[in-house]
Amino acid sequence: PDQRTGFIIAVKNFEPLEVRALLADHLPEWAIETALASSAEFQVFHGKLGPVWLLRQLEAENATPLSKSSFARFRDLGGSVVPHLGPFKLNCLVLEMHSLSRDEEKALLVGLEMARYSYVENRNNPLRTMKRLPQLQVWVHSEDFNFDLVLEAQTLALSVNIARHFVNLPGGELNPTTYASTAKKMFSASETVAVDIWDETRLHEERMNLMLAVGQGASEKPCLIHLRYRPRKSVLPRPIAIVGKGITFDSGGLDIKPSNGMRWMKKDMGGSAAAIAIAKWAELTELPVALDIYLAVAENAISGNSFRPGDVITARNGLTIEIHNTDAEGRLVLADALDVAVTQTGRDEPAAVIDIATLTGAIKVGLGGEIAGLFSNHDGLAEEIEDAGQFCGDLSWRMPLYAPYKSSLRSTFADYANSADGFGGAITAALFLEFFIKGKPWVHLDVYAWKDSAGGAWSEAGGNGQPVFALTELLSRFANGHVPSDLLESSSEPRTSVINDAINDAIKDPSRKKLTKKSGKNSAHQLGRKPGKSLLKKSTGKSTQKTKRGGT
Repeated sequence: PDQRTGFIIAVKNFEPLEVRALLADHLPEWAIETALASSAEFQVFHGKLGPVWLLRQLEAENATPLSKSSFARFRDLGGSVVPHLGPFKLNCLVLEMHSLSRDEEKALLVGLEMARYSYVENRNNPLRTMKRLPQLQVWVHSEDFNFDLVLEAQTLALSVNIARHFVNLPGGELNPTTYASTAKKMFSASETVAVDIWDETRLHEERMNLMLAVGQGASEKPCLIHLRYRPRKSVLPRPIAIVGKGITFDSGGLDIKPSNGMRWMKKDMGGSAAAIAIAKWAELTELPVALDIYLAVAENAISGNSFRPGDVITARNGLTIEIHNTDAEGRLVLADALDVAVTQTGRDEPAAVIDIATLTGAIKVGLGGEIAGLFSNHDGLAEEIEDAGQFCGDLSWRMPLYAPYKSSLRSTFADYANSADGFGGAITAALFLEFFIKGKPWVHLDVYAWKDSAGGAWSEAGGNGQPVFALTELLSRFANGHVPSDLLESSSEPRTSVINDAINDAIKDPSRKKLTKKSGKNSAHQLGRKPGKSLLKKSTGKSTQKTKRGGT
C-alpha cells in the first residue's frame, strides 16, 4: 500500500475457477462474483491492495476477414488502462498475463507504451503532460516469457508514435526545410541509415519537374529525403523501396480547398511520417532487410508562383502531364519519387516498391478511416500486406486497378492529365501512379493517417501511425524467410497482376460471365472478394514459437 501499486490481470481463456483464484487477494467475494458475471472485456475495481484492471478476450462470433484480431484487441485493452492511471498516482504497476500467446503479450505491452503518447508541444496546460507509466513489474508464471519481448514492444510502439507525432506537428512548423533537418538529426548517429537530401537544385538536375511544380508556390522549396538503410546482412538480394507522400500542408493550390476540407491538411504528409517511422524501427531492431525510403516533401501553397490548372509539365520519366486540378498534387510528387525508386540499378534495384499516401478522399468514402485502400500489380505481395495488417489490426482492402478508367486520364494537350472528373477517384489516382513504376512489383496504400477520436491504444485524437503496424509486420515476416519467391530473384522483370489481368480480360470479352482462375503462381479471385489463402503461414498463438515470426 505504501508503494501505491496497481494491478493488471490479463487472461485469454476466461475460466471462472482460475479468475476467482487470481482475484482472491484483491477483491471481496461480491466483487469477484460481479467480475465473473460480466461479459465486458475491460473491467476496473478498487481492490484491497490497489486498483485492479481485469482484461480478457471474449470469443469472437461470426468472424470475418476484417474482424478485430487478438493482437489488436489486447493492444487496445492495454492502451485503455493508461488514461485511468492518473488519479491513482501509482508508482508501481504489476502486470500478470495468463494463457496469452507471445504475440498477445507483446500487443498488451505495445498498447501500454502507445497510450503514453501525448502531443505536449505548444501547450502550457500542466494537466496535459506526457502520460507517465509507473514502474512496470511483469509477474511471470512460466519460463517461456522472454524479456526481450518488452524491448520489441517498446520499439514498435515508439515507431508508431513517431509517425503520429510527425502528423500532429503544425504545417507552419514542419515544412520541407525543417523536415529535412529533422530527418538528418534522427539518424545522425546511425551506422546503418544514411540520409541524403535532394534540394531544389538537385531536383532540377534530376528533372523532377512534377515535385518542383507542386512546391514552387511555397516559400520553403520542395526536397526529396532518401533514407538508405543497409543492415550488416540482408535476407533479400535487393532492397525494398518505400515511397511516402510528404505534403506538409495542402491548401489545394489555386484549386483551393474549402475551409472544412483544409482544416486538417497538416496530415497530408502522413505517408512520409509512416515511412520515416519504419526507417527508425528498422534501425533499432537491426532488421535484416535492406530498405530505400524516399520522402517526397513539398508544400502545396498559394502565391503568384503557384502552378496552374492547364499547365503541362514533363515528369522525370519523360511523360507530359496536364494539370487538371492543382489539388491532385500528391500523385505528382509521388510520381517523380517513384521514378527515382524504380530506376535504381545493380544491387540497389528494388525487389518491390510500396508507396504510402493520404491520396484521396474517395477511398475514405468507400472504406472509412480505419481501412487503407490497397492497389497492386502483384497478387502475392498484396496478400502478404493484407494478411500482416489483419494480424495486427492495421487493415487494408484490395481494390482493382481497373484499366478502362485510364481513358479518363487522357489529355488533348499532354500524355495524361493528373486527375479525372467523376466517380472512382481512388482508382484513377492509383492508375496514374502505375504509369511510373515500370512494371516493378508494387503496392499503393491510400490511407487516412488520422484518428478523429481517442480510443484503445490511441489515447488522443490526431495522427494514427497508419500503416506502420502492417508494414513492420510484413518486414518482420520477410526477415524470418516468409517472402514471395519472385522477390528473392536477383533482378525483376516487368509484371502485371493475375487478378487485374482477369478483371480486364473479362471486360474485353463480354461473353465471360465470371472471372476464372488463371494458371501461374498467384491465384485470381472474384472481384470484390477477399483474396484467398496467403503465401504466408498465418500467425497464431499456437504456431508463433514454431515460425518465430514477428521478431528480428
